[in-house]
Amino acid sequence: MRALVQRVSEASVVVDGAVVGAIGPGLLVLLGVARGDDEATCDWIADKVAALRLFAGPDGRMEDPVGADPARGILCVSQFTLYGDTRKGTRPSWSRAAPGPEAEPLYERFCARLGAQRGIFGADMAVRSVNDGPVTLLVERDPR
Repeated sequence: MRALVQRVSEASVVVDGAVVGAIGPGLLVLLGVARGDDEATCDWIADKVAALRLFAGPDGRMEDPVGADPARGILCVSQFTLYGDTRKGTRPSWSRAAPGPEAEPLYERFCARLGAQRGIFGADMAVRSVNDGPVTLLVERDPR
């Protein structure tokens, strides 16, 4: 499982012209689920994202997690393309990405654990974000 985490001043997801999820300041998380990922991995990644100290504390250093300020939110978007393998040729292989029926329950679990706004799993989404910093991290737990 991989989560690309961006600190944002705002972010939203639009499907068929309608906003389906939006936050002001907080974290935009693009979540990729790999074949064989399980609930323990999902929970570990979600807890790690929640605990990341990416926001300025009283002394101005990045020391506060997203939940330290109730005005901050999390927006999570499913992103199987995080498992695109480009080592051969010019067409990415998606063979490591979990199929929808395996990935969707873990995506939903991740969002619920974080109380995140979300996109629509499997939909064609327009993701809009205004990076704050920019601060972007890759969080993963891959036992392979």
